[in-house]
Amino acid sequence: MNNPFNTSVYLHRTTERKADTRGDFFRDQTAIIHSMPFRRLKHKTQVFYAPENDHVCTRIEHVLHVATIAATICKGLNSKGWNLDIEMAYAIGLGHDLGHAPFGHTGEEALNKILGGDNAFVHEINSYRVVEYLANNGSGLNLTFGVKDGIICHNGEKFEQYLKPSPKLNKLDEIKTRTFLPNSFEGCIMRFSDKIAYLGRDIEDAIKAGFIELKDVPEKVKSELGTSNGEIINKLIIDIIEHSKDSDLIGLSDEKYELINELKKFNYKHIYGNDKLKDYNIYCLKIINTIFEYLFELYQKNGIEFQKYTDGKIKLDLSFGSFVEKMQEYYLKTNASEKQIITDYISGMTDLYALDCMKQITLPKPLEFF
Repeated sequence: MNNPFNTSVYLHRTTERKADTRGDFFRDQTAIIHSMPFRRLKHKTQVFYAPENDHVCTRIEHVLHVATIAATICKGLNSKGWNLDIEMAYAIGLGHDLGHAPFGHTGEEALNKILGGDNAFVHEINSYRVVEYLANNGSGLNLTFGVKDGIICHNGEKFEQYLKPSPKLNKLDEIKTRTFLPNSFEGCIMRFSDKIAYLGRDIEDAIKAGFIELKDVPEKVKSELGTSNGEIINKLIIDIIEHSKDSDLIGLSDEKYELINELKKFNYKHIYGNDKLKDYNIYCLKIINTIFEYLFELYQKNGIEFQKYTDGKIKLDLSFGSFVEKMQEYYLKTNASEKQIITDYISGMTDLYALDCMKQITLPKPLEFF
């Protein structure tokens, strides 16, 4: 099975560059891995905020799971006669959450509200903005169209039983909602991989956190999908390969799709909607809003007079001023609003850095005595 467009479409870069020994999509992988936004994923929330347990999933582990699941599905389908690019699928997986806010979806909701709501901040679209414009101090990562398309169209919330690439070429800069389908089978596979990666893993972490016990998980899910993340991933990968191999769609069997929906409902009720997590949500919203209010006032006072930021009372002033200075060319070119500049800065924060900024803003620096 082939993608709807010529290979040259998927290989196109905003700025063309000479080929090297890595190949185009492997080059994208290395560009993502070496980027600062990727490094920061290790301290960004997947579900549980700033965990002190080293074995609880953070967003960097999640994207690695997604990348390997997507690559495995591609390998499996290629063995059945498909013609999928494993390196492309892996690169999409690595880059799909680079634009996620601190504190996961709670942070995303906070930034969306700050910017005015109604898809004003969507992490899929922000991930595209990161790789195309914001990374490397406004230069972007210069990734291929195929990888950028998979990133912006990965839609982490919606879960269809079947997917097929859109036959209409996506104009990535014009995408403002989650309604678009990717232009490649690799992008479709990555959308499935995203869900497969988090449903079982979140159960394991919820058990560690004391939110649920294994006995609470629906019996049918445990008996047919398994009780560990590895078992769940394996069975769903096999199902997608077997159910898609003779089709022109990527999809799940009716049985597995029903089980996944049951598992998803369980997770939303007992994990994501858990009262303990809701308490943290309130705290995280307060952190995001406090940082925004502080930076908004600071930017209104200093603007692009960068020297003024060096006179600030806390480290955050200097750090934000440095960000504005490095990004000045891009923001002037795009006529970015004050809110956009500040939410770009906040969205790049890790959970730990956001917590540190909150402390800087709210706790006075101790007096020094000689």
